[in-house]
Amino acid sequence: MRLPNKAMTGCLLAGAVLVIAACGSSSSSSKSSGAASGGSSSSSSKTIDIYSSLPLQGASTAQTDPMVNGIRLALSQAGGKAGQWTVNYTALDDSTAAAGKWDPSQCAANARKAASDTKVVYYIGEFNSGCSEVSIPILNQAGVPQVSPANTYVGLTTNLPGSAPGEPQKYYPSGTRTYLRIVPIDSIQAAADLIAMKNAGCTKVAVANDKEAYGAGLATLLELEKADYGVTITSNTGIDPTAPNFRSYAATVKSQGADCFFFAGIVSNGAVQITKDVHSALPTAKVFGADGVCTDTYTNASKGGVPAALYPLLQCTVATQDLSAYPGGKNFLAAYKAKYGVSNPDPYAIYGYEAMKLGLDTIASLGAQGNSKSAVLKALFATTSRQSVLGTYGFNKDGDTTLKAYGLYKVGPSGEPVFYKTVTPTKTV
Repeated sequence: MRLPNKAMTGCLLAGAVLVIAACGSSSSSSKSSGAASGGSSSSSSKTIDIYSSLPLQGASTAQTDPMVNGIRLALSQAGGKAGQWTVNYTALDDSTAAAGKWDPSQCAANARKAASDTKVVYYIGEFNSGCSEVSIPILNQAGVPQVSPANTYVGLTTNLPGSAPGEPQKYYPSGTRTYLRIVPIDSIQAAADLIAMKNAGCTKVAVANDKEAYGAGLATLLELEKADYGVTITSNTGIDPTAPNFRSYAATVKSQGADCFFFAGIVSNGAVQITKDVHSALPTAKVFGADGVCTDTYTNASKGGVPAALYPLLQCTVATQDLSAYPGGKNFLAAYKAKYGVSNPDPYAIYGYEAMKLGLDTIASLGAQGNSKSAVLKALFATTSRQSVLGTYGFNKDGDTTLKAYGLYKVGPSGEPVFYKTVTPTKTV
């Protein structure tokens, strides 16, 4: 579900100290007070601050708006509190209108805002791995616990193949890990994508990446893991996301004899145009993508996505599976529909929900220490068997989730991604 237009001036209250939670804002943030009455409680000594930092402009909003809805739903269900602590939640925007996606300077500004807040104990973000490359070091120096509901780039937490020199140490100048994520890393996603392509009959796959940390890293992992799954990759090409067209690239792909195409990157980085051009050159080639494009702004022609002729040819992966099949999925969907009027939200909605639930439950478990960043951080890394809406999971020493499965999606007649099946790789680098 898309949130209301962020430029809605009808949501402004002259002289008010609050920003109404349900309203969007043309500024880079919106704040929700956890007070049950809806009034500000920021002057109370029993308040803590939680931030999220996500792109709230551009194509990614098809995923991030539902994610913010999930975050707000979890806070609402908790009565705006984490144990004895009243929660003030601020949704920061890490994108700019000019970029139409996440922006490094905005990522840095958001992190600095949270790092300078004496009451902050939890930071949900980022959505894009490249943005986390910017924010993690800033938050790390301030000791702010950070949990991403979406990052998959391996180099943020490990030096596994696919990472860059100096990673992940360069992101943690304090020497202490402060970052965790609740989605499986790209070594797992790449394997899931290779399984999907093998099962679809792909023999020669052309890969294009958007040169960002996430896209380039994922493409590298596809190459590193291809032998384990019997898939041949004809090329891995970094593209210029601002190019007006990719016809020359498409012609090259055709000359290589590719029968499948994989785009590693995000929707905003030329994903639709390059897919259109490849499809024009290779009308029967199957098209694949990962979580960066597994959303209706890529899959749905009526929302600016690829042509309807591509629907039967397209598959993509996301860490979420069939939402109704999760242990708490049906209850989540019912609550989401009751609050927002949408029965089938983007899968990332449940990850926003769980990211906030994890924070609230962790803070509540600490009692009087719930306002301590260091106590919250220690408790997060000690999580081993959390019973959650996603199932049972914990974190390893690097801050990576123990969850291992990805959902494979096809595209329905309406252009919306439709869950197909769960893929759980047994081999990764």
